[in-house]
Amino acid sequence: MPDFTYEALAKTGAKSTGTLTANSEREAALILDGRGLFPLKIGLAKTQAAGAGGLFGGRVGGRAIATLYSQLADLLHSGVPLLRSLELLERQSSNKTLKSVLRDVRVRVADGTGLAQALAMHPKVFNELGVSMVRAGQEGGFLEDVLKRIATFVEQQEDLKSKVVGSLAYPVFLAGAGFVVVTVLMVFFVPKFESIFEKLKEKGEMPGITSALLWVSQLIRNYWWALGGFAATAFGLFRYWISTPRGRLTVDRLKIRLPLFGPVFMSLALSRFCRILGTMLHNGIPLLKSLTIAKDSTGNRVLSAAIEQAAENVTAGQKLADPLRKSGHFPTDIVEMITIAEEANTLEKVLVDVADGLDKRTTRNLELMVKLLEPIMLLCMAVVVGSIAVALLMPVFKLSTTLN
Repeated sequence: MPDFTYEALAKTGAKSTGTLTANSEREAALILDGRGLFPLKIGLAKTQAAGAGGLFGGRVGGRAIATLYSQLADLLHSGVPLLRSLELLERQSSNKTLKSVLRDVRVRVADGTGLAQALAMHPKVFNELGVSMVRAGQEGGFLEDVLKRIATFVEQQEDLKSKVVGSLAYPVFLAGAGFVVVTVLMVFFVPKFESIFEKLKEKGEMPGITSALLWVSQLIRNYWWALGGFAATAFGLFRYWISTPRGRLTVDRLKIRLPLFGPVFMSLALSRFCRILGTMLHNGIPLLKSLTIAKDSTGNRVLSAAIEQAAENVTAGQKLADPLRKSGHFPTDIVEMITIAEEANTLEKVLVDVADGLDKRTTRNLELMVKLLEPIMLLCMAVVVGSIAVALLMPVFKLSTTLN
């Protein structure tokens, strides 16, 4: 059972504070009343509140969240009450952070808070999309089905994330290796040639590319701390900028327009949207409410704004496909499939099929992207190392010509 801190007044009017163990805030208040105390303030103990906020015991992985949703759905489907289900999941959880979060969620639900609202108190563990779907499932009376679908969706996203990480591992290794090689050349190898080229420098016959190379080498060796500080400051400012609404919108617009990565980002965003929207409609949630929930699933503010505009047009009596087509962000083939599905009244099924097709397209695009990235990285490394070699060999040829 969780621990609670309290402030209370005794019958004499004296204020007292302390800690007690109870199943919920309501039970804690009853315990205080039995002691002849009038509770002024009751809350979770700090260590447990910190754990519930996701600050204690590390992070919670996506697969752990997917398993939690799936197990909760199975328990509820078997007739186990919600509070009992949460208690069982809390007891068997091996992740300290998740255990603390489940404890807090259970306490809040026991006090009369809805499950979705209790989950929303932990945004670092339960994202907005999952909370919205749970809320819709509670309101529509199909919570078990929604929880199962969230679990499947999270599992698919984790599988896709694993594919992305695995696909980019080799290009990232090449980039890191190239950076180390170039740094070693500039710091330890290039400076050894400065004394050899001194005569050419005095005569003003030093090739421009060699002078630039020596200058960069000196800059790295003498001011590495300033360059590191500048890079850290620039990174911090960039992180702050993309956290602002304008910065996030600019980055999201750029992401879907990139020549190589753009189609991948677009397919990922549209797949999430179509799958969530299809799931909502399949469970009987009205189209407008489904659009409100699904628009944030894209993870891209440009697409979310287009979907929000589409929802407004649907309110005015238009079909969904028309405003999506006018936005210019949705591929023609997908819009045509949505158009036909609306006419045939099979929108929820078609949207899930579209999401499956987009996932396959994303996999193909990722494979193509990786195949292109590998030779591009090797070519970049060859160009940089070759440029260094040329910059060092040109003065050597000049010196040998002068001696002859």
